[in-house]
Amino acid sequence: MAPARGALAIAAAVLLTAAAAGCSSGGGHTAKPAPQSSAPHGSAAPPAADAAGAHPIPAGPGPKSSYDAQAQPAAGSCKYRYTADKQPLPDPNCTPGATSPAVTQANINDTICKPGGYTSTIRPPANITGKEKAENAKSYGYTGPMGDAEYDHLISLQLGGDPNDPRNLWIQPPSPDHVPGKGPNNPKDSVETHLHTAICKGQTTLAAAQQAIAADWTTAEAKLGIGKGGTPSATPDADGDGE
Repeated sequence: MAPARGALAIAAAVLLTAAAAGCSSGGGHTAKPAPQSSAPHGSAAPPAADAAGAHPIPAGPGPKSSYDAQAQPAAGSCKYRYTADKQPLPDPNCTPGATSPAVTQANINDTICKPGGYTSTIRPPANITGKEKAENAKSYGYTGPMGDAEYDHLISLQLGGDPNDPRNLWIQPPSPDHVPGKGPNNPKDSVETHLHTAICKGQTTLAAAQQAIAADWTTAEAKLGIGKGGTPSATPDADGDGE
């Protein structure tokens, strides 16, 4: 019986050795390590984008019965971006846009699409926006004629933008074809009116229009399938400087 026991012991040792070799060489039964995050240790993950890749737009405080001049970003902290044809875009870190909680898809017929206009009832007065515009010019390093620059709501009031959230306002410099001394006259204004008309006609949603213009006003119409030069509303409620 002793020789048989010895043979069994040797066979068991051989099997154990083979199993250990298979595990150490990364054989088929070895579990794969979990993938490591590319984010720096201890850093928070960036905000999740929606299915279309767009980041949520912050909501502002909404319309008020009276307004106070809002603090602006630090001087020189904001940088303009420009399209290939030199149209100006704001710094998304300083001016990502902000929506008004008073305007929703459910109430557009009682707010932005209301006959007779809406924006004039919620617009901050010129004595407030004038102070903010001067400070925002320092934020963006704008040194051109103030009369030719528009203190612009990135998401205009007629698109449900917040009236006085500093994240929704920027000093928009003149476009390339602007005539010096003629005051603010930017093509963004007509884009806003076309998008407003499309919302009120049910051709696009409020949220889609807000996302499109906050991302890049020069491509907003194309993104939404609205042809350039489309029919504006009969009584456009343009979002001009201090109107």
